[in-house]
Amino acid sequence: MYNNNLLILLVDKIFLTPLIVLFYFMSNNNPDPLHGVTLQKIMEHLVDYYGFDTLGELIKIKCFTSNPSIKSSLTFLRKTDWARKKVEELYIKSLR
Repeated sequence: MYNNNLLILLVDKIFLTPLIVLFYFMSNNNPDPLHGVTLQKIMEHLVDYYGFDTLGELIKIKCFTSNPSIKSSLTFLRKTDWARKKVEELYIKSLR
């Protein structure tokens, strides 16, 4: 993944037209907030934002309430689609 600011600098240095720059940004703007975000990054963000106590209240999952850790949560969430979906939804809400 390229840093957008760096790409503008590179495009400017090789004298490409602004139309090409505009096309690049239009083609790479993905409205999905989960695009490129790993489950581990989501969990780290949620634990920093809410903490395991609040996560356990918001989403009733044993790995958040009984001896919680990011590692055990990742193991459970990778196997359980409904729980992962709830975690992803909470992540999106926390970004707003």
